[in-house]
Amino acid sequence: MQLSPSTFTDLRNLIYERTGIFFPDNKKYVLESRLQTRLKERRCASYEDYFQLLKYDAWRDQELNAVYNLVTTNETFFFRDLPQLQEFTNTIIPSVAKANASTARMRVWSAACSSGDEPYTLAIMMLEHPALANWGIEILGSDISETALAAARTAVYGSYAVRNVPPVLADRYFQREAGQYVLSDKVKRLVKFAHMNLYDGGRLKIIRGMDVIFCRNCLIYFDDKAKQKIVNNLADCLRPEGYLVIGFSESLHGITDALKPLHANRTVVYQKI
Repeated sequence: MQLSPSTFTDLRNLIYERTGIFFPDNKKYVLESRLQTRLKERRCASYEDYFQLLKYDAWRDQELNAVYNLVTTNETFFFRDLPQLQEFTNTIIPSVAKANASTARMRVWSAACSSGDEPYTLAIMMLEHPALANWGIEILGSDISETALAAARTAVYGSYAVRNVPPVLADRYFQREAGQYVLSDKVKRLVKFAHMNLYDGGRLKIIRGMDVIFCRNCLIYFDDKAKQKIVNNLADCLRPEGYLVIGFSESLHGITDALKPLHANRTVVYQKI
């Protein structure tokens, strides 16, 4: 079963319209291979039939969620990209603690949280930070994948996911059961999860006044036009002088004037102007 160029274009455009995720011509094979299993499960004889299902079926929104699960990569683990997390601890938290001293509250959003490793990492770091002792901590984790969010809410991880967790923190915040690592309720209760498409500007309007947004290794899926829309939406969700942290391989050069880069600790974070 092969994906024809015309149907590839139809599928690519549909995914782009709904999510901003863009498949260039040289990634046709990626879309083809990732959707093969889904075609069999839905008993579609061709990619053309599957496109018609996505376009017109009464359950098309549910099916599109299945597509998002297939076309996005949910590779993540605790304490990933440590220099950025050190910047969060050493610079961002003290800055927010000073700015929010009167309210003693800090709000953080992990905007592409996958299976929860990132927001839970941030929760652990905030619990461990002396500047936030007795503070109100609110963390939102969101993702376009319902499957990933279900795993995040369960908060049970294999050894690979927690391999970078310092042993003292692993002992403090995880219980080991049948070879798995079960996250403690003390961490879990700091994080609320929501299904969210970052390309949906209307949905993002409900989020305002965030101190910090982490959106790492997500912008690589978008072309510049979609990236501009998403980044400006994220900037609107930040309070004045709030922070945006993106992936090491990502850049906002030429994307927005709403944020300025701050260079420190071999990494770059962005601050709302």
